[in-house]
Amino acid sequence: MESALTARDRVGVQDFVLLENFTSEAAFIENLRKRFKENLIYTYIGSVLVSVNPYKDLEIYTKNHMERYRGVNFYEVSPHIYAVADNSYRSMRTERKDQCILISGESGAGKTEASKKILQYYAFTCPASEQVQTIKDRLLQSNPVLEAFGNAKTLRNDNSSRFGKYMDIQFDFKGAPVGGHIINYLLEKSRVVHQNHGERNFHIFYQLIEGGEEDLLRALGLERNPQQYQYLVKGNCPKVSSINDRSDWKMVRKALTVIGFNEDEELLNIIASVLHLGNVQYGGEEGNVCITSDTQIKYLARLLGVNGAVLTEALTHKKIIAKGEELMSPLNLEQASSARDALSKAVYGRTFTWLVNKINASLTYTDDSHKNYSVIGLLDIYGFEVFQHNSFEQFCINYCNEKLQQLFIELTLKSEQEEYEAEGITWEPEKFKGIISILDEECLRPGDASDLTFLEKLEDTVGGHAHFVTLKYCLAVDWLVVPDCKPLNICPVRFLDKNNDLLFRNLKEVMCMSENKILNQCFDREELSDKKRPETAATQFKASLAKLMEILMSKEPSYIRCIKPNDSKQAGRFDEVLIRHQVKYLGLMENLRVRRAGFAYRRRYEVFLQRYKSLCPDTWPNWQGKLADGVATLVKHLGYKPEEYKLGRSKIFIRFPKTLFATEEALETRKHSLATKLQAGWRGYSQKSKYQKLRTSAIAIQAWWRGILARRRAQRRRQAADTIRRFIKGFIYRHRERCPENEYFLDYVRYSFLMKLHRNLPKNVLDKSWPTPPAALAEASEHLRKLCMQNMVWSYCKKISPEWKHQMEQKMIASELFKDKKDNYPQSVPKLFVSTRLSTTFFLLQQMSCETCTVPVTKYDRKGYKARPRQLLLTANSAVIIEETKLKQRIDYGALKGISVSSLSDGLFVLHVSSDDNKQKGDVVLQSDHVIETLTKIAICSDKINSININQGSITFTVGQGKEGIIDFTPGSELLVAKAKNGHLSVVSLLNLPHSQSDGFSKLKAEM
Repeated sequence: MESALTARDRVGVQDFVLLENFTSEAAFIENLRKRFKENLIYTYIGSVLVSVNPYKDLEIYTKNHMERYRGVNFYEVSPHIYAVADNSYRSMRTERKDQCILISGESGAGKTEASKKILQYYAFTCPASEQVQTIKDRLLQSNPVLEAFGNAKTLRNDNSSRFGKYMDIQFDFKGAPVGGHIINYLLEKSRVVHQNHGERNFHIFYQLIEGGEEDLLRALGLERNPQQYQYLVKGNCPKVSSINDRSDWKMVRKALTVIGFNEDEELLNIIASVLHLGNVQYGGEEGNVCITSDTQIKYLARLLGVNGAVLTEALTHKKIIAKGEELMSPLNLEQASSARDALSKAVYGRTFTWLVNKINASLTYTDDSHKNYSVIGLLDIYGFEVFQHNSFEQFCINYCNEKLQQLFIELTLKSEQEEYEAEGITWEPEKFKGIISILDEECLRPGDASDLTFLEKLEDTVGGHAHFVTLKYCLAVDWLVVPDCKPLNICPVRFLDKNNDLLFRNLKEVMCMSENKILNQCFDREELSDKKRPETAATQFKASLAKLMEILMSKEPSYIRCIKPNDSKQAGRFDEVLIRHQVKYLGLMENLRVRRAGFAYRRRYEVFLQRYKSLCPDTWPNWQGKLADGVATLVKHLGYKPEEYKLGRSKIFIRFPKTLFATEEALETRKHSLATKLQAGWRGYSQKSKYQKLRTSAIAIQAWWRGILARRRAQRRRQAADTIRRFIKGFIYRHRERCPENEYFLDYVRYSFLMKLHRNLPKNVLDKSWPTPPAALAEASEHLRKLCMQNMVWSYCKKISPEWKHQMEQKMIASELFKDKKDNYPQSVPKLFVSTRLSTTFFLLQQMSCETCTVPVTKYDRKGYKARPRQLLLTANSAVIIEETKLKQRIDYGALKGISVSSLSDGLFVLHVSSDDNKQKGDVVLQSDHVIETLTKIAICSDKINSININQGSITFTVGQGKEGIIDFTPGSELLVAKAKNGHLSVVSLLNLPHSQSDGFSKLKAEM
């Protein structure tokens, strides 16, 4: 470290302990400024790391940097968060004592990023196996999941942790991470239903809406617009330039997979249900509230897995138990809205707790072979928050920071206690009745307790405290940890509601009946039978915080003090006023003063002697006298100066870190020489013993192995001869019935055929290839060929869509009717049959049955055979001829006797109508450009498939009143329809051109 000081003079010192004017706050801040301007964001105060948030990416977290700090003494390289992480890790390994790293600072100072860097360092540098790698991945991937569900954009920080997190990383005896455990504290549930202007709800809501697939959003009933949801519009900040919700969504989904989640659907249903709950609207008269948004209730019932009617009642009524009777009391508009918001907070809060427990289950250390493991704790908890409007959450958050600051004082800054002890005064902290106790009393007392009565009680109880001042309906509390801290103005509105954190009983009952697996675990039915009033939110938080203090006190701490350089989150901007304030309340100057005045290292004699005894010939390998004499002999041999150390009753105190690290370097060098001597002696002995054993064993093994090899060779030769003999004999007797002589050969032939068949199975239905089977397998081969064909046909049919199936059915009927009977049938094969051939849909068609088919036709009059354009409409019961929107003729299918058409390529056909129908004047002569399609659909609709007559030469039809007409058909070069001189209707049809039907089917399939 000292070698780096000269090169870094222009950018300050790496350790504040080395500041010449260490008592000057201005010099302290100027040193921070110099290093910050050069992107040197880390500085030490002894073993405490001070980190300044750069608000930009720095290239100091690469794998090369991790290797640089791996296994290196603390002061050998420049200050870095990796040095703190590595020092804690090595202390845990060498001293076998649990460690913890406390990360503190204001919101936005970089605490969350610091904890992630530490996890990444351990994931890279610690030993790994396949199982350990899984734990590493899960430890790393727990961060994006917890950030998505527990972090949000605030005015101070775009990724502010809205919950406290303490993570234990468990290491086995090899130093590999084998498990972990996370404890969460005080999720800011109120953010689910309300955000200040410029802030956002939790990240997961925006990630789901922005990054969710269309099918997923449709299933959840969500739209890709956060402005549509009441819980997301109150902060008026749906987009943040520094946050990419779409890519974060992909990261969260990947993290859930790595951690081992299989309840993704239920989890996303809950997230979507919270958004739908926010959109539940109330209406009706006062005292008779009703829900006006039925759509939201339907979504909620499906997503939450509850009965919609029961949920509606629970959101508009509350259950009261009086004298053993249950009564349903209607809610007013304000109460109903509060009940809705309470349900949203409860669902989200309990789901978050379930999520943490699920992650803990995936990180559980399950190997019983090594039950003892070491732990490194990592505390990443919300920092001090002072907003324009501070509420219950800020009160709890800053109370937590106050307790952590007291812990820091108790462990490192004991100057006040030492002053009391020097004066002979017993130091006992004065005990006051705290705000939380008063708040709980007010929540539990009978009567109309309100925020105003709570404020009045505070004035009566702690009104005389120097750090408590009331301003009208607000209270200002000065969180005084070090002098000159900023006062915190707290508005007590809804303090009691947030502290009670109550959920109506009937809402709990509804959630307990949920079919959602997660909610079923979150809402325990035992809550309904428990008559005891649940603890308040503040009491629960205070108790969990006390347990946290016990955990931290039981471990060796390391400190990372994070500083925010400015409030605008700008890179390169250094706000001296803001930083001076943080330096004060973090107690950094007091920490520096203690480090310069006291001893940097202290250890018990037995620990110090055990570690460094190899450095002195008189104490190595064992010291037989008193421990104090041994340590004195050791430090004398090491050349310690009197001002560098002091010997106490049971401990040695070393003043300067450089003295200790010089000793560490000497120990590292000594370890190599000792290891070399031990290795040389042991290797000589072990190699001699090993050689003798190997020589004796080799002779025995060689003899035994040679015999084995000889016997194996003889056995293989016998087996080969038997196989060849059986194969030749089988070939000779191959034409006889199965017998012992040929069974081997026949089995081989069968096997060869089946393997050949396996490699050369037909690829599709049209592939008729099939290997030639041996005579013995002819019948089996035929069965297999049929089964294979049936399977291919079944697979092909399974892939056919309903539309294609309907098309093929019509084409099959057309084939039965016209194939090889009518000349223009081949031309119709590649053309799809459609429901209509008209370019527009007429109003009259809309009044018909929905099952219609329309086609343009030409009708020829019975007298004069004049052509008139018409439309033919096929309904379920009749064929209708219309002229534009005017109905001209209706022919019931029951009156239709038959249909006649020529065998040539013309489109003329005759509908023969029964003479008993008085509505009909005779048969109808029509022409269609799509005659095959038209006649097929007429035959299907009228069920007259067997009534279509295909005539050669001419067709006779009834004109009316017993008269008949004749249509003559002749082939020709062009299509011509005209009245002949003999009074017949003459039709000249085009000559039919050859057409490949298979090509037609191919084109038809391509069109489909």
